[in-house]
Amino acid sequence: MNYALDYAHRMSARDSTTHERRRAPEAMRLGDRLRQLRSAAGMTQSDLAGDRFSKEYVSQIERGKTRPTRETIEWLAAQLGVDAGFLTSGVASDERGRIEGALARAEALYEASEDGEAAEAFEQLVSAARATGIAELQVRALVGAGLAKMRVSDHRAALALLNEARAITEAASFSDVERADVLLRLGACRYQLNSVQSALGLFNEAFSLADRSGLPCDALKADILSWRSRCWRRQRDYEAARDDVQAALELARGVDNLRTIGAAYFQASLVADREGHWVLARTYAERAREAYAQLADRAHVGELTNNLGGLNFLLGNTDDAIALLKDAFAIALETGRDADAGRAVSSLAQIHLRTGDLEQAEEQARHALQLLDGRVDYVDEIGNAQLVLGRSLLEQGRLDDAEAVFAAAETSFAELGSGSHRAATWVARGDLATRRGDHQKAAELYRTAAEALQDVRF
Repeated sequence: MNYALDYAHRMSARDSTTHERRRAPEAMRLGDRLRQLRSAAGMTQSDLAGDRFSKEYVSQIERGKTRPTRETIEWLAAQLGVDAGFLTSGVASDERGRIEGALARAEALYEASEDGEAAEAFEQLVSAARATGIAELQVRALVGAGLAKMRVSDHRAALALLNEARAITEAASFSDVERADVLLRLGACRYQLNSVQSALGLFNEAFSLADRSGLPCDALKADILSWRSRCWRRQRDYEAARDDVQAALELARGVDNLRTIGAAYFQASLVADREGHWVLARTYAERAREAYAQLADRAHVGELTNNLGGLNFLLGNTDDAIALLKDAFAIALETGRDADAGRAVSSLAQIHLRTGDLEQAEEQARHALQLLDGRVDYVDEIGNAQLVLGRSLLEQGRLDDAEAVFAAAETSFAELGSGSHRAATWVARGDLATRRGDHQKAAELYRTAAEALQDVRF
């Protein structure tokens, strides 16, 4: 999803109620500036009022008791010889315009998946936006910087930036929709750091804020539901995940938002895949890919091409699967996304493992791990690649090497916090123990895996 541009759009879509709520604090800041500028010019309140206003009216403005019209602000600024934008916000109109233009360029870099350049551009803009004291600009810069940091796998820095944005949006000058938008981004960051329960809480709060706001924000609500479905899926609550993606699809269709539709179909495909409905999962993935293709979003097209490769393999179309995964790898290289390339290579390795090409599976699994190295947001893919590597070594009779790799996979999946993923490593270790003739240990590992996969324990 195009988070930075979506947020910029939502920040500009202020309703009249929000303007009423922000009136008092803005008037006080304007009044302070008016008093300082008048004193610096050596003018009394009567001098500034002239024949147009009363001295009392100027006093009310300075004390924050009344909010002057735009026409009045422009007249007062002309009397004081300053820019009207500076009198209003403390920042000259041309300076604010310069920062907004720079933010738009940084957002365009993010949209084009120029991740390193976007992160650098936003990092510079955060300081500039803070210096203005304008809350809207600060939040826009902080959210953009946070999202760009997530793209380059600097999630801890992203978390700090997004938390700062969250604190600013607690002010009365922001609507519940704007607060919900920041909470969505913060939840996505928490999810990618594998703090699933924290992410779920943030998504719940974000949806509640958006829903009660009374403002038109169906696309935002659909995005929140799509992200929340990931948490339910990770917790193996597939019914809740399915409910969320279906609701997201209904909302997305209502606003005719291709990006939101693509995200909802993407998550619907993943839920259907987990439930074993592979034909349905493929249909959803194809619809998601079509939506992203219309947006010329090559990064998401590549991710979905990878998933379609896996689904075609599960449906018995091995040649089609390999062709799709090679396309996904090419798209990842084209867009400069090494981790996505690693995911595609890992998927190819799994196909070669299942078709008995063990040496090719080993080679590609090792290549995938090199491409995925250091990506905390791809820890599930790292664990999967380690599991494929371990399996290929096991089948080649290299038992000690396989044991070490299975241990690494278990560590990766422990970070993920997913019982079903860890169960896969226990089954693999059980197979290794069986190969060594240690049937008691194998039975214990198989039993542990079975218990982890039970939805209900008695």
